[in-house]
Amino acid sequence: MNLFMTTGTYDFMKSMRAKHADETMVLMQGENTTLLLHETEGKSLFQTPRRYEVVDGTGTFQEKGFFVFNNIPVTDEGRPIFEHRFKNRAGAIENEPGYVAFRVLRPLDSDTYVVLTEWESPAFFEKWKESQAFSKAHAKPEGAPAEKRPNIFSGASYVTTYKAKPEEA
Repeated sequence: MNLFMTTGTYDFMKSMRAKHADETMVLMQGENTTLLLHETEGKSLFQTPRRYEVVDGTGTFQEKGFFVFNNIPVTDEGRPIFEHRFKNRAGAIENEPGYVAFRVLRPLDSDTYVVLTEWESPAFFEKWKESQAFSKAHAKPEGAPAEKRPNIFSGASYVTTYKAKPEEA
């Protein structure tokens, strides 16, 4: 599965989604931009997309909630370790109230993975961050002391958020 992202004006992104109504696309609004996601087994419909492969995921995007993009730069050597951690995760997020969907996205054109979650609202995401499941999922790996563990990150991670912008009936 592939996931492509592009940004632009709301009206243009809305018209692109309408033009390709048979495709899985999600329109969302960020603080300063509109983002359109396209999830497909095929090729991108965007001219210059950010391109990703889906490494892991559950749920179906609903274009009704709150999206959290955890952007994590990972070294080339760290990619297998990073992906292994997600492929062997506990899966606790799926049981959290307000959870909608989850994807781990491997970048095809950069070093920055995206861990994308959709929640029914920002309040559900905040509750997840305060949960024991979140603490466990984000605990440091067991084993070798921190100074002996390889640093798999090539930069600081950062979070971006968006709200779905569904059409009013």
